[in-house]
Amino acid sequence: MSRPRIVFFGTPAFALPALERVLAWGAPVAGVVTQPDRPRGRGQHVSAGAVKRFAVARGLPVLQPERLRDDAFVAAFSALRAELAVVAAYGKILPEALLALPRLGFINVHASLLPRYRGASPVQRAVMAGDTETGVSIMRIVRELDAGPVFASAPHPIGPDDTADQVERALADLGAALLIDVIEQLADGRARETAQDSSLATFAPRLTPDDGPIDWTWPAKRIHDHVRGLHPWPHACTYANGKRVILLRTSLAAALPPAAPGARTREPGEVLAAAGGVLTVVCGDGRALQLDVLQPEGRRPMTAREYMAGRRLQPGQRFTGR
Repeated sequence: MSRPRIVFFGTPAFALPALERVLAWGAPVAGVVTQPDRPRGRGQHVSAGAVKRFAVARGLPVLQPERLRDDAFVAAFSALRAELAVVAAYGKILPEALLALPRLGFINVHASLLPRYRGASPVQRAVMAGDTETGVSIMRIVRELDAGPVFASAPHPIGPDDTADQVERALADLGAALLIDVIEQLADGRARETAQDSSLATFAPRLTPDDGPIDWTWPAKRIHDHVRGLHPWPHACTYANGKRVILLRTSLAAALPPAAPGARTREPGEVLAAAGGVLTVVCGDGRALQLDVLQPEGRRPMTAREYMAGRRLQPGQRFTGR
């Protein structure tokens, strides 16, 4: 079987297993296209993404265009003579003129079971929605976002306490293995494409810090899923005495016992218990959410016990959404 000449498009760590598998399979990788170096991390120092660092270490040619429509980039890409382009979390929309250049087209490793969760944040949105299953799809890239026909897909369970980064790492490995099967089928002329049912499509928009604040009137499970889905970025958050607190880990507590006759109604966001290393907060459905790991703004992450040690939290005090 002749292995097609490949150009790989990708930027973050999610894409690395796919690139590693392509190289291990023995396909000639003519070059890697990745996003320009950006400010990253708490210090916002300009640095390369995971794919660029890997490609440079392997001696692969690297292209980092600001604009994919620039004539200089199109010429540079054409010069690589790609027969197939493989995309995994590249992070930019590919122009139609570029899609037409490789003989076998562009294929994408997408972290969802299409047509569910088209868009930039499929893993995070699946966890935030409380889904118990997601997966990975290998699809052909077309002009419309994530709407191309699917070559293959594989499911993956989401555990009740899994965070988005844990699920994403598993999907990266699953997608890399599935990718090689699809490339082999394309190279042999055996590949079959199945059109998506667009009436079933859902959209997973890019995350922003505005997604972080929680609403304590939500059910406890929804808040728990929100915390899991926004880890490790941009993080779910709440406010205590007007100061932002990031919620890094939570767990669902038991249903609240009935209030005593004539007792005051417990309000969402109200601290139910704050003792013995246990911090629980009332949610909108009458259940409590246990806050296990928190990070006050400008401070390090800390356990509930550590957080409470420097604060005189009492039942009845409240966390707020803003």
